[in-house]
Amino acid sequence: MRLRLILAVIVARLAMTASRLTGRGRGSSLPGRLALRICPDILKYYRHQPRKGVLMVIGTNGKTTTSNMLTGILRRSGNKVVANWEGANLMTGIVTAFVRAGNVAGRIDSDYAVLEVDEAVFPLLAGWIKPDLVLITNFFRDQLDRYGELDTTITKVLAALKKFAGQETLVLNGDDPLVARLAVESGLPALFYGVLPAPELSGGASSSREAKFCPLCGTTLQYTVYIYSQLGDYLCPGCGFARPCPDLEASAVLEEQSGVRAMVRYGGGRRELAVPVRGLHNLYNALAALCASLALQVEPPTAFAALGEYLPATGRMEIFHYNNRPVLLNLVKNPAGFNRALAVLLGNQGDARQEVLLAINDNDADGRDISWLWDVDFEMLALRPEKFSRFICSGQRAEDMALRLKYAGLPVWMVDIEKDCRRAVEQVLHGEGENVSILTTYTALWPVEKILSRQAKRVNSRDDYRLPSVS
Repeated sequence: MRLRLILAVIVARLAMTASRLTGRGRGSSLPGRLALRICPDILKYYRHQPRKGVLMVIGTNGKTTTSNMLTGILRRSGNKVVANWEGANLMTGIVTAFVRAGNVAGRIDSDYAVLEVDEAVFPLLAGWIKPDLVLITNFFRDQLDRYGELDTTITKVLAALKKFAGQETLVLNGDDPLVARLAVESGLPALFYGVLPAPELSGGASSSREAKFCPLCGTTLQYTVYIYSQLGDYLCPGCGFARPCPDLEASAVLEEQSGVRAMVRYGGGRRELAVPVRGLHNLYNALAALCASLALQVEPPTAFAALGEYLPATGRMEIFHYNNRPVLLNLVKNPAGFNRALAVLLGNQGDARQEVLLAINDNDADGRDISWLWDVDFEMLALRPEKFSRFICSGQRAEDMALRLKYAGLPVWMVDIEKDCRRAVEQVLHGEGENVSILTTYTALWPVEKILSRQAKRVNSRDDYRLPSVS
């Protein structure tokens, strides 16, 4: 009933305003939660309004960065876009995004909706809003107490894809066999992106591998190159399942202090891509957004230029400056993502030593089960202790983090425990190291960012990419 919709929108908008006025952030999920209580079928009023289509971004890591990159590309090309850019990817956050973009009557003026979607929510959301394009970044173990085993998550995503009419397009990470399998099993048309599996990209870390066996026949997969985790050049000797030939592929990858560069081959030619955010994983995020945008007929120069000006969301390899020292803030939430963050720390050039803060919480949003810390390759830090000055462990599970570092082989004198978040941030900022790196789980990220932003200067900040406190 239209009156119920209008009431839901009004209440949600009042919640947004109250959140801002009280200084508790923008309110990315609470407004949507209230709107759903008043009008449970609110999404049906929005599902057909984007004129050119609905795009959904799912996967374990990189959803926020990829969806924000894609949103930036589409807006630069002249499109109006609805997006849940804060990273609130449950039903409540998605409803909030539509309510924010529309008027009181529930009308939106939009060409595209770019929706970052939690993997567990995707089947439900796809029942309300059928996407025109689904982009899948990767599949890693994440919050086993919430998602269950990884096979369970993939099975649910596959079941949702099989219900589609066949006109939808998949944009898939071809280097991840757990993602590439979906093209075979769903029968949907797919575009693949990837990184040329050059041996020099293969790190020496004993990363956790999620895909040891062929997802189609169960035979042990053979790899010629691991890029990281299970991403790489794979082949099943049993059924022939193998890394697909990418429609868009990066080569000549160069990781720099200011970001990452690569030469990208795509349907229309070759062009250099420079992304001003560090980490090989962020190159994958950029390739995903680029592949999706080219599928939507965005002109390549526009897409490449937009990625060159990308500004990271809060806690996604975000850079601050404090007393002329760089401070890196990054979200970590599972073994694969943590390993990539540690690789960035080890990749810092020069002899400058680093102060490192590890803030680990175990609230519902983080996952109650923190046993995943033992799957993170902290041993790689113990191989290069000269690159670090001190490790400060904070958060609700500070002692567990310190214990993990001890068993990784780091000297005990290098590891301190400070459970109070404010004091921990102040200690790491005033430490002896020339560089500072802060790695936090989700619920620790906001209080750390709030403390840090009062003392340090955010580099190239953009207000609409900031993480809200109400989520």
